[in-house]
Amino acid sequence: MKQIGNNLTLVSELFSNYRARGPAFDEMISDEGVRAAYSAALRQLGKLEADEVRSRADYLKSTYLDQGVTFDIGGEERPFPLDIVPRIVMADEWAVVEAGVAQRVRALEAFLADVYSEGKAFSDGVIPRRVVASSPHFHRVMHGVVPPNGVRVHVSGIDLIRDNEGVFRVLEDNVRVPSGVSYVMTNRRAMFSALPEVTSRHRIRPVEQYPLQLLAALRAAAPHGIADPTVVVLTPGVYNSAYFEHALLARMMGVELVEGRDLVCRGGRVSIRTTQGLRPVHVIYRRLDDEFLDPAAFRADSMLGCAGLINAVRAGNVTLANCVGNGVADDKLVYTYVPNLIRYYLNEEPVIPGVDTWRMEDPDSRAEVLDRLDELVLKPVDGSGGKGIVIGPAASQRKLDKLRHDVLANPRGWIAQPVVQLSTVPTMIEGKMAPRHVDLRPFAVNSGTGIYVLPGGLTRVALPEGELIVNSSQGGGSKDTWVLARDGMRAQRKRARPQVLPMGVPLADIGDEGVQQQQEQQQQTRVVSPVERVETSVGVSPGERVETPSGAIGVPPVEPAEAPSDAFSTNRRHDRLEASC
Repeated sequence: MKQIGNNLTLVSELFSNYRARGPAFDEMISDEGVRAAYSAALRQLGKLEADEVRSRADYLKSTYLDQGVTFDIGGEERPFPLDIVPRIVMADEWAVVEAGVAQRVRALEAFLADVYSEGKAFSDGVIPRRVVASSPHFHRVMHGVVPPNGVRVHVSGIDLIRDNEGVFRVLEDNVRVPSGVSYVMTNRRAMFSALPEVTSRHRIRPVEQYPLQLLAALRAAAPHGIADPTVVVLTPGVYNSAYFEHALLARMMGVELVEGRDLVCRGGRVSIRTTQGLRPVHVIYRRLDDEFLDPAAFRADSMLGCAGLINAVRAGNVTLANCVGNGVADDKLVYTYVPNLIRYYLNEEPVIPGVDTWRMEDPDSRAEVLDRLDELVLKPVDGSGGKGIVIGPAASQRKLDKLRHDVLANPRGWIAQPVVQLSTVPTMIEGKMAPRHVDLRPFAVNSGTGIYVLPGGLTRVALPEGELIVNSSQGGGSKDTWVLARDGMRAQRKRARPQVLPMGVPLADIGDEGVQQQQEQQQQTRVVSPVERVETSVGVSPGERVETPSGAIGVPPVEPAEAPSDAFSTNRRHDRLEASC
């Protein structure tokens, strides 16, 4: 057995050659030994045979494939890679993340409200008006529209990294249609099944509250005067790569999953088709981009939305979550102004710093970057899923020449950043543990009275050695992210299911009776096509449960700390996680 600090015995075969590499911050080990967050986890892993750990890692892969938790790369459906080693975050570290994410959401809310109303930040010189006006995600049709409870960013995903010193930094903001929260919930359920010996020795903050928090925020966003709003999830359809997540969230919230063809807009109001006629809809959690929402306002060839939807929003009769036009705030050029926006709107210093960034529209910055293309990372300002990013040190001369031409042709469309060595976490690669780069996407839900930050978020891992792009569309995987409670670890985890308690968002205005009434009301009205599509696509009958026996890998059956839900039972033919996540 090999000793690495703290007198901790590790699984020799798996960790014998594990070393932190390069300048990157390794989250498991330091020069002094194993970090406190990982000590108990590695001690428990050390009690398992190496082959047993490998077997359980294979179990995670097969379970995800059987349940249809897959993603699409170039038209090929692949299992979603979940690594056997969790990412563990201490309570004090998470407190910084939680405060920083909530602060950023508040600032972006204030910025969006200002952009689509008076534009004081422009006249005060905080950000140039041309930066916003030239953004492809700025929609003038939303000018003057004020959401019922003032919330435009109901759901956000703020991408974070840890630099060489272990400091969290914001990499980018996602306030349009952030995806990936279904990974968080399915990862947790799978890990509690695969590693009960390890999970039972930690007090891990639960993630099962997310659907309740989301439903509470959506209900709070209902138009004025609606005491019992009807909430729906709008999906592009079963062939969308994120349909798994759409169906999962709809079922866990107890609301209808609909497509654009299931909705009707008449007289500035939105209704859903049912077997009993049209029924009013008040809040739409939309999972498609702005351009496809309303063929009368945006793309005339869109078959995914509903004509007249924007008029209904402007009339105040329906709420879209997230609000149309939010893409201005997660434009990567606007990202460079966010620290100043925080100071301007909140009179606070940023809790989480960003990454140093050059704006290519500035002549001096552009000249410096073009002279150092082979040293920097360049990103398109409206890119997603890691697409279009050029890492200078790894690019060919031909690619750099093309990049130079693209930057000169459209300076506003690019930003440049130094190469940041993302932090590393042990990851099983071909039966051995090796350091791989990771990022973190915490999800936040804004109800208007509080911001709930999901404890853990989505950790994405770049599986190829040395790779810095972690997106699943680029071949990345994920890890279950454990946020330890304040009292850290304990000897034995209680087997009773944790009580679902509100965190960060007051739910007194809803209550258990209100939530139950909402779910019953949504389920009693049978929507002709959406319900049939969901039930047939997930391959189960209503109320039927599909479970994966833990005995398949020789693990004694244990009662999971987070009760399984049949909302996770899916059919892999349709349910694919979003490749651009």
